[in-house]
Amino acid sequence: MTAPGYADPPGVDQPAAGALVFVDSNVLLYALDEADPKKQKIAQNWRAELWKSHRGRISFQVLSEFYVNAVRKRPSAREEARAEVRDLLAWNPVVTDAALLERGWKLQDRYKLSYWDALIVAAAKAASCKYLLTEDLQSGQELDGIEVVNPFVRAPESAP
Repeated sequence: MTAPGYADPPGVDQPAAGALVFVDSNVLLYALDEADPKKQKIAQNWRAELWKSHRGRISFQVLSEFYVNAVRKRPSAREEARAEVRDLLAWNPVVTDAALLERGWKLQDRYKLSYWDALIVAAAKAASCKYLLTEDLQSGQELDGIEVVNPFVRAPESAP
């Protein structure tokens, strides 16, 4: 199913039904950012679908990045950002521990990722996600068994 605001390119499949989706902070930020209404609507559609299907996953790194950037963009939105972080705790955030750091470093070396992106991929793997929703990496790329999905290129599928 195509989300309002864009069409799927020919030959692009939807994320598999029931598969867990790790969400990067940029998607969460777009959902609140009124500067780009088209991206805001698409990010909101993804977030709503993942809430409804209970398939969204994040990490404490993502929550921290989201909070810092949301407050930096709109200092008056501190309480709104905190409320969003509290709500997103329901998505079972992955904790950054020694094992995640080690996996992140291995992914950084293997795929030549930035440290922060490697930690995101490691957290997605730790959360048993099949997809990583971000615009920061190449859409369609597979990293350690996780497919990168650009939310502004592919739509969330409708819940079964």
